[in-house]
Amino acid sequence: MNIKKGQINIVIGLIIIFFLIALSKFGNHSVVASYNKSNSITLQEVPILNYHKVDILNHALSVSPREFEDQMEYLYQNGYHTITPDQLMAYLKSGKPLPDKPILITFDDGYLDNYTNAYPIMKKYGFTGTIFIVTNFISKDERFMTWDQIKEMQQNGMIFGSHTANHKSLTSLTKEQVLDELSQSRDEIARQLGKAPKYFAYPTGTYNGEIEDMVRKTGYKAAFTIEYGQVGADSDVFLLQRIPIFKGQKTFRSFFIRLNGAPVLEELGIIKN
Repeated sequence: MNIKKGQINIVIGLIIIFFLIALSKFGNHSVVASYNKSNSITLQEVPILNYHKVDILNHALSVSPREFEDQMEYLYQNGYHTITPDQLMAYLKSGKPLPDKPILITFDDGYLDNYTNAYPIMKKYGFTGTIFIVTNFISKDERFMTWDQIKEMQQNGMIFGSHTANHKSLTSLTKEQVLDELSQSRDEIARQLGKAPKYFAYPTGTYNGEIEDMVRKTGYKAAFTIEYGQVGADSDVFLLQRIPIFKGQKTFRSFFIRLNGAPVLEELGIIKN
């Protein structure tokens, strides 16, 4: 029988995933920093979900409202607690304790359905999230939210970060254009919401070392990629990994495996994005 190495990795990964899921039903799930024998901080990894659209369109970036609610209900019933980027940074940098089973829920782009569909469902389960917005689309393109909607969501615990001004791949721009995209977006969010955003997500997921450095120098405290994985002690806070959630024939199963099996799948390289 000719069995490829990749197939073996997948089987092993799935076995370990279901074993870990079974174990997760027992014991305390508090995520706190512990100290090893050398007195250095040991951090458990934290999952960050990455959504785009919550609608009924037949699009790879779309998750239907029904699917999204099934996923939020799963998180709620299994004891997950949503956290903010500020809480995540305090945990990564100084080991400040997080609630049991912490999870950061993020959205990219700022589509209107984030307000009309995702937001009511999240409120239903007491969840908050972080939305990275493209500022030149807000209140200008009917596919995206308005500033009034964003302000309402902010008042109810939602966090807003920058996804640049025009959603252009930063690696295709000059240094001056990159700096303009970063600063223009940051300044507009500050003007509209009363405070500058601390967090940034790379549009189209493209970046390099120079761009990472420019994001840092523009004043952002951390940046998020679309690369698959969880964040922990070894994470670069300007290259934070997330768990992308896409539309599929079996979207919930994909969500379940990506969420619960992230450490194993990441280690085996079974899921790249």
